[in-house]
Amino acid sequence: MTTVRVAAIQMTSGSDVAANEAAIFRLVDRASDLGATYVQLPEYATYWGPRSGYDAAAKTLDDGFIRQLCLVARGRGVTVHLGSMLEPATGGRFFNTSVVIDARGQVVATYRKIHLFDARPPGGVTYYESEFITPGDEMTVVTVGEMRVGLTICFDVRFAELYRALALAGANVLAVPAAFSASTGPAHWEVLVRARAIESHAFVIAATQVGTTAEGLATHGHSMIVDPWGVSVVESTVTGEDVLIADLDLDQVTQRRSQIDALHLRRPDVYQRDVTWRGN
Repeated sequence: MTTVRVAAIQMTSGSDVAANEAAIFRLVDRASDLGATYVQLPEYATYWGPRSGYDAAAKTLDDGFIRQLCLVARGRGVTVHLGSMLEPATGGRFFNTSVVIDARGQVVATYRKIHLFDARPPGGVTYYESEFITPGDEMTVVTVGEMRVGLTICFDVRFAELYRALALAGANVLAVPAAFSASTGPAHWEVLVRARAIESHAFVIAATQVGTTAEGLATHGHSMIVDPWGVSVVESTVTGEDVLIADLDLDQVTQRRSQIDALHLRRPDVYQRDVTWRGN
């Protein structure tokens, strides 16, 4: 049995960068104290606020905060997955960037969010992430011990083809750090997270933002860790900070894929053909 103890951290980040960073260090320490060797933080962990604060909040990969987080990872002997931060891009724009720091304190992977949240959810706040964020164009799997973690961020969870590509590339764990909208979350969040686990027969770790910021950005919370059969191993039921801990038996991935081998029973030769229309 290959078992890994992981943590999904639920946060209530806001526009106070220093407070967010302090919370990150505190919660990573808490997860480490609970025995986690992989700690995932949510999307926009370092800043979750209006565009007016982006320039001050944006960080490069050699920012002092990242260097300090590297020291924490090395000191604690844990892999820290900063779910996402604002990273400067060209033309006054930004990337929404995940950063994975290994237990040696080295940045070993980044992922820039591919699918941007441009939506007008019913009863929710209209939000166009693409106004300020430049989409990434690279899919990433990072090795973390026996885990092969496919990196995604929040709105990506609606695009099954991304997760299928990550699973086909060898991912046995799928990461979904999120700041999922409170207006769509009750109907969509759990269904989408579980579906991504079922179709790939992979573990899904989903660390989220929760609550409403002073500026009115409302997130659903309900951080989850789901197994390769689509069963929720643990899910947050609180409306504030939380640290979810789960022991992942990675052999379950091999077991479930052998039982229903959806990855190898695909018919890509058919999918590439034109769809035939029938009827009037």
